[in-house]
Amino acid sequence: MENILQVGVITSTHGVRGEVKVFPTTDDPKRFKRLKEVILDTGKEQIPLEIESVKFFKQLVILKFKGIDTIDDVQKYRQKSLYVTRKNAVRLARDEYFIADLEGLTVLDEEGLRIGVLENVMETGANDVYEIRLDDGRDLLLPAIKQCVLKVDVEAGFMQVHILDGLLD
Repeated sequence: MENILQVGVITSTHGVRGEVKVFPTTDDPKRFKRLKEVILDTGKEQIPLEIESVKFFKQLVILKFKGIDTIDDVQKYRQKSLYVTRKNAVRLARDEYFIADLEGLTVLDEEGLRIGVLENVMETGANDVYEIRLDDGRDLLLPAIKQCVLKVDVEAGFMQVHILDGLLD
């Protein structure tokens, strides 16, 4: 399991006072109001940044970090990811999981036999769809619904599924 979870990507600067526009990669962008700190991944190092202010503009979040006060200070962070520690992550409800924890899980059929690996989670309007790379080389798009997902055990590293008729045709 990942120790840090992505919550957004800095898309560009905003104004000249060191603010940045962030594309949120979390289900609830309003969670930034409750965050005190994020971790900036520059590609070379991870830098903890204290959030000074939060605003919202269209689908973006505008953040101001403490001690970063000019456009020149933040320009170099464009296209860099922001993370939170698991301790600062949102609390999940029953049967909710972080995408980072699901990707890479071994997928088992109803009898407990390995059929593949969960490669990707696609977020759609109605429900998520799990992209599973089957051991025979095919791809399976499985809706993340109770009829298909029988059991998820992130700690043990597997997911048990039922494949509805027609999904493998």
